[in-house]
Amino acid sequence: MNDETGLVSTNLTEMSKILAATADAGLIEDFMYSLFTQAEADEIAKRWALVKRIAEGVPQRAIAAELGLSLCKITRGSRELKKENSSFRRMLELGGYEIVEKKRKA
Repeated sequence: MNDETGLVSTNLTEMSKILAATADAGLIEDFMYSLFTQAEADEIAKRWALVKRIAEGVPQRAIAAELGLSLCKITRGSRELKKENSSFRRMLELGGYEIVEKKRKA
């Protein structure tokens, strides 16, 4: 997405700071349901679910079948999770999720 005016980054930064400042999970959930359409909320929830399933070591094709998502989205999530200083990894850890490291085939 092209963000020449800074609209996206400015507003995402502002919302992130506000969300980080509150400990009220109910307020945050209500805010997200108000902010997103049902289809958008569904998509975001599925993306979070796919990251959790990848972290559990579930094969990508099984995740695609389970969640009805394309392999491209799952591959993207997997790639993000593998990045150094991955925000996905940090958020999962904050949520108390253990990340299963897949062993590479020799």
